[in-house]
Amino acid sequence: MKQKAKLKVETYEKALEYQCIGNRAARQAQEENHRLGLPNIYSRNGRIIYEMPDGEIIVKGDSQDKKTPKT
Repeated sequence: MKQKAKLKVETYEKALEYQCIGNRAARQAQEENHRLGLPNIYSRNGRIIYEMPDGEIIVKGDSQDKKTPKT
């Protein structure tokens, strides 16, 4: 049985650093969209989800489009 090559600790540290940078950039873009009055748009389980600046969630791609007000 072959063993998988182990990655160096430095590789994991770099991957974590890049993930943190990407997460921060995504969060800043989401905040900027809301400041500009634009929705954040996501895809989950084949459905398109719009997160409106006022917090309203709109789900498209379902048999019936659903609106969920901010609670």
